[in-house]
Formats: sequence, C-alpha cells, structure tokens
Amino acid sequence: MTARLTFILLVALMACAMALVASQHKARKLYVELQKEQAVAKQLDVEWGQLQLEQGTWGTHGRIERIATRELNMRLPAANRIEVVAPPRVEARP
Repeated sequence: MTARLTFILLVALMACAMALVASQHKARKLYVELQKEQAVAKQLDVEWGQLQLEQGTWGTHGRIERIATRELNMRLPAANRIEVVAPPRVEARP
C-alpha cells in the first residue's frame, strides 16, 4: 500500500513540477513579447513627436507667408483698402 501511495504522490509531484515549468516558460515568453511591444510603443511615440514637430514647421506663419508671396503672388492690400468688420452684437434675452 505504501509503495502505491508513494508512486501516486510521485506522479502528482512530477505533474505539478511539469506544470510549474510550463507556466514559467509561458510567463517568460509573454514577458519577452511585452518588452518587444513596449519598444514598438516607444518608437511610435518618438515618431509621433517628430510628426508633430514637422507639422508645426509646415504650418509656421513665415512659411505660409513665403509660399503666398512667392508661389501664389499674393500681396498685402494697401492700407486704404483694408476694412475692419465689427462682429455682430449679441443682445441679452429677457
């Protein structure tokens, strides 16, 4: 009887040990995958920052004015041709 109980306990111990090894292996694989995804996320964050900087550069007033004058032949109107339009007044409702 004790030999049979010892054998059953040995089999249970081996099954637990194999399950432990398998779960540790899976945890390591998932950790490596997490590290790779974090590296990709960091690279995308850097690229996003560069794109925002580029967008800011493309939209500067100096660049827009330079393109308007050189490529579109736009000029500021004479001072006597400029009209200032006042916004409509909003009256309070009773």
